Amino acid sequence: QVQLVESGGGLVQAGGSLRLSCVASGRTFNNLAMGWFRQPPGKERDFVAAIRWSGTSTWYGDSVKGRFTISRDNAKNTVYLQMNSLKPEDTAVYYCGATKSFMSKTARGYDYWGQGTQVTVSS
Repeated sequence: QVQLVESGGGLVQAGGSLRLSCVASGRTFNNLAMGWFRQPPGKERDFVAAIRWSGTSTWYGDSVKGRFTISRDNAKNTVYLQMNSLKPEDTAVYYCGATKSFMSKTARGYDYWGQGTQVTVSS
């Protein structure tokens, strides 16, 4: 089992920045690929970013490329999502996912999920 706890969400004005964190426990973090997804109200959970267990490879959704950066600190069992130049359309609940397999751009590719953290971007 893996437990994931996200933090760092909040209310920010358009153009601002936030950094989300996701702390993992219960399994060797170094063996897990990690991903961030987001889910606006009434919509599906969409891919945001993913990172390989080693941190040497990352993927991004088209809507966040050049604005968001995913990173990880295996010594702290933590994955981060730095979000810059935020837009109102980035408003959503952001979820951290973990997989024992290779990183994925689909939610069903992840075995474990956190409870989510709300990000609200005002115009």
